[in-house]
Amino acid sequence: MYNFDNEINRRGTNSLKWDALNERYGNPDLLPLWIADMDWETPSFIKEAITRQIADTPVLGYTITPPEYKSTIRKWILDHHQWDVKDEWLSFVPGIVKGIGMVINVFLKEDEKVIVQPPVYHPFFLTAQGNRREVVWNPLKPVYNNDGSLKTYEMDFDNLEKVCDEKCRLLILANPHNPCGIMWDRETLVRLAHFAKTHNLIVVSDEIHCDLAIFGHKHTPFATVSKEAAEVSITFSAPTKTFNIAGVISSWAIVINDDLRRRYYGWLEANELNEPTMFAPVATIAALSQGETWRREMLAYLEDNIRFIEDFCHENIPSIKPVRPQASYLVWLDCRALSLSHRDLEKLFTDKAGLALNSGRIFGKQGEGFMRLNAGCPRATLKVALEKLEKAVASLTDKK
Repeated sequence: MYNFDNEINRRGTNSLKWDALNERYGNPDLLPLWIADMDWETPSFIKEAITRQIADTPVLGYTITPPEYKSTIRKWILDHHQWDVKDEWLSFVPGIVKGIGMVINVFLKEDEKVIVQPPVYHPFFLTAQGNRREVVWNPLKPVYNNDGSLKTYEMDFDNLEKVCDEKCRLLILANPHNPCGIMWDRETLVRLAHFAKTHNLIVVSDEIHCDLAIFGHKHTPFATVSKEAAEVSITFSAPTKTFNIAGVISSWAIVINDDLRRRYYGWLEANELNEPTMFAPVATIAALSQGETWRREMLAYLEDNIRFIEDFCHENIPSIKPVRPQASYLVWLDCRALSLSHRDLEKLFTDKAGLALNSGRIFGKQGEGFMRLNAGCPRATLKVALEKLEKAVASLTDKK
């Protein structure tokens, strides 16, 4: 049994989550529940594998990628997602956001466009804009509960047809969705693949949260749903979210289409961007070959954390309604019943509650009225955070 209640002091470790609070939020003393890494200890078998690599290697010189790197990834994907990935389809990439930027530069001319579906992980559109490509917005359609709170989102294919013109060349998909944690169903993915094929679009499917399926849900890799999906897709994934090793840059791409693969992997190879550091394969092999028990126990603890958030809000902060994720440790909080401007909502969390969450607005204007909470932490941390939030919300009533 692994201990997920252990509270680890990450301050002073150059942790972005903890040590950049003053820079990002103007207050170093906030309790951070924002960026998507977890406050649980990285599994010891991964750290031990990296330590052995350092201790047992007298010269940290140029290295080759271990042959078991790709075979370990392929076995993991086959075992967990029933996708038989061929060796030649697979390549290391130095980070998924970087990989997306590389796709944009390889395949899109400067006057061509990128489609995103907000609210969505903000680097999707920031990377496109930073590379001087126009972003085309196809907002997801909200689906509501009977009380008017958000239940989930659906893709808006009617609007997609309207906004997609001949200059649109790329659609970036979060599968599972971030920030709402949706596991897109096969029917939706088949329909998206057909749309992409008939409109000459490449679909980049970011599947980094795919091994964090919870509450009985199962991930469907986009490239597997149809022949059309296989032909139009570039899939990215990594062990970094699942095993809390974001600091070890170890991501991969899967490209089935021969022409897309030749162009993309040829560019990676020409720029030596398909070569990992010596530590990335070591961490990946250890995680995927030894990590299943840890992963299952972590997900069980995570499910209880999410139930705790739901119950606490229902009983003590009913104006804040968590949207239950189907994957990942990120919880989308519907705060619209507080009837605050989004700026005042942000101030409620930071100035009054002393919490650092991701503002919903960074995921697109459709995120206004929402905040994203990271539940990947000890339950005691969540309890403190929610109690602080409860007091902050109560102070709004006291002033009326």
